[in-house]
Amino acid sequence: MYTNEVIKRFKKPKFMGEMRNPDGIGKVGNPTCGDLMHIFIRVEDEVIKDVKFQTFGCVAAIASSDALCELAKGKTLKEAKKIKDKHIVEKLGDLPPIKHHCSILGADALKEAIKDYEKKR
Repeated sequence: MYTNEVIKRFKKPKFMGEMRNPDGIGKVGNPTCGDLMHIFIRVEDEVIKDVKFQTFGCVAAIASSDALCELAKGKTLKEAKKIKDKHIVEKLGDLPPIKHHCSILGADALKEAIKDYEKKR
């Protein structure tokens, strides 16, 4: 059902945790499935230097959050805004169709974190 990459990221996520004094926070949720994601970013010179997540959700939601963070770290804000759910799914090697919404939440959470950062500037 899940790829090895999804299972690996679920069991040992690299980017899980809370960030103290982040420059931006994105919070999104899906009331239908109950998934809730918080993405924290630290930005220097318009580049995402650090990114963390806290996700309450299923295997796919946690793996999607971790893959999203890896995709976003080191990107300029302009580049990070272009990260879409399909990029997250590709990074994971696929998701079951019923779990695709988890990747959409991840992309939305990153966009919200960037908006929060830009609003604070």
